[in-house]
Amino acid sequence: MATETINSALPETTNLVLSDQELSIWGLFLDADIIVKLVILMLIVASIWSWSIIIDKIRTLRTQNALADEFEDLFWSGEHIDRIYDRIGGQPDGIMANVFVAAMREWRRVSGKAVRQPGQIMSSSNRIDRNMEVTISREIEVMEKGMTFLASVGSVAPFVGLFGTVWGIMNSFQAIAMSKNTSLAVVAPGIAEALFATALGLVAAIPAVVAYNRFNARIDALGARVDRFSSEFSSMLSRQLEEE
Repeated sequence: MATETINSALPETTNLVLSDQELSIWGLFLDADIIVKLVILMLIVASIWSWSIIIDKIRTLRTQNALADEFEDLFWSGEHIDRIYDRIGGQPDGIMANVFVAAMREWRRVSGKAVRQPGQIMSSSNRIDRNMEVTISREIEVMEKGMTFLASVGSVAPFVGLFGTVWGIMNSFQAIAMSKNTSLAVVAPGIAEALFATALGLVAAIPAVVAYNRFNARIDALGARVDRFSSEFSSMLSRQLEEE
C-alpha cells in the first residue's frame, strides 16, 4: 500500500521538476502568450533606448560643464573680449562660448556705428540680449533632447508591465479552468509571466525616472549659470556702448 502511494506521487513530482526548469527567464518568454511577449519586448526596447539616452546625457552634461569652466577661466582672465572672440569666434565649443559669440557678432555690427542717442543704445542692447536669449534657448533645447522619452518611460512603463501582469494572471485562471487542477504546476507559469512583466516594467521605469530628475536639475543649473553670464556680459557691453 505504501509502495503504491509513493509510485502515484512520482508523476506529480516529475511534473513539478519540469515546471521548475521551465521557469527560467528565457523559458518564461518562450512559453508566454503573444500579448505578454509583445509587452516584454516593448519594455526591453524602452529600457535599452532609455539607457542610451542616459549615457549620452551623462557625456553631454559633463562636457558642457567642463567647457563652461574653461571658457569662464578664459573670459575672466583679463584678456580683451575682441581677442577672445577672434580666437574662438569661428568654432565656439560649449553653450557659454556660443552665447558669447552670438553677442559679439551683434556687438561688432553696432560698435562701429554712431549710437550716441539713448534710443539707439537701448535698441542695440536689446538686439544683443535677444541674440543671447535665442542662443541659450536653442542650446538648452538640444540638451533636453530625449528627456521627454525618459519622462514617458518613467510614467508609462509600470502600467505597461501591469498590463502584462493582468494578462498573465488571466491566462493562469484560464489554465486552471481548463485543466480543473489548482496545483502549482498549472498555476506557476502564468503567474511567473505576470511577475516577469511587472519586474521589467520597474526595471525600465526606475532608471528613467531617476535619470530624468537628475538631468533636469543639472540642465536647469547649467541654464541658470549661462543666464548669469549673459546678464553680466550684457551689462558689460551696454556700458561700453554708452561710453562710445
